[in-house]
Amino acid sequence: MKNGYELFVRPLLFSLDAETAHHFTIALLHNASDFDPALRVLRSFQPSPKPKTLFGLNFPNPIGLAAGLDKNGVALPAWAALGFGFIEIGTVTAKAQPGNPKPRIFRLPEQQALINRLGFNNDGADAIAQRLAALRESGRWPAVPVGINIGKSRVTPIEQATDDYLYSFRMLPDFADYITLNISSPNTPGLRELQEPTKLSELLHAIGDEAGTAPKPLVVKISPDMSAAELTAILAVCEENGVSGIIATNTTLDHSSIAPQLDQPGGLSGAPLRDKSTALVREIAARSTIPVIASGGIFDAESAREKFHAGALLIQLYTGLVYRGPQVLREIMDRL
Repeated sequence: MKNGYELFVRPLLFSLDAETAHHFTIALLHNASDFDPALRVLRSFQPSPKPKTLFGLNFPNPIGLAAGLDKNGVALPAWAALGFGFIEIGTVTAKAQPGNPKPRIFRLPEQQALINRLGFNNDGADAIAQRLAALRESGRWPAVPVGINIGKSRVTPIEQATDDYLYSFRMLPDFADYITLNISSPNTPGLRELQEPTKLSELLHAIGDEAGTAPKPLVVKISPDMSAAELTAILAVCEENGVSGIIATNTTLDHSSIAPQLDQPGGLSGAPLRDKSTALVREIAARSTIPVIASGGIFDAESAREKFHAGALLIQLYTGLVYRGPQVLREIMDRL
């Protein structure tokens, strides 16, 4: 049975170009973040609290907002008001960048999927740090954990990736409850090379040396497209470097479920990613003690329960939120 968002709001949003609808929604939530009556309305969607503690952080519930929806961190109070147990902003890069040419987001409603090739479009670490500082000074900082997802600037050669990540890391940790290293987006050329053990180890060592005496939890976001041998190597490097968590997974380059006439280059998310993501969550949980945050194909209580049964301790929504709306948070929590 469709909820109110699916019946009335989604048809209006889906009548717009996908990226236009995205910017329109973010603008509304940004404005709501500064307007107390609007926040009170958004709180009507909140699920009942079901607290969870992970890597020293207290989560009101285990459902988070995945990186990519609020790249620039402009609507944190609104996301918290809607009932997310944690919020991950980004991906943030050291340098501001426009991303890839448009069009770059494509809906596949029959498949309940999205394809995107945005390419880390964001305002850059300096501007986002200033925005977050202003939010904190305003007294509207959300009372839920905030993660900041950082990635490599497109113009930075892969050989200089570590310095690029370090710049963002130095600018943003005061505003983050945890930091996510995005080494797996398919839309920045060469980025997935950083999943190679030597390069990943170099990056993690550099971040660890920078973290100081009170380091923030460090999370690594991985691709769903890796082989068993590649996963084994990544887990070993993450364990050696004391990584606090793994997000499984980013979008996939496996478009085998999409008809050729509908296909577009880019990362595929949504229902077609569900099984691949769950399998990787299960594999990580079976082979490692590193906590897993599941992302990919979560649309309802059944798909959320599947991720938890596979071994995830937290989950994140992106495409499921686009298709099901904020009422899906309460639906999941009421039925878990």
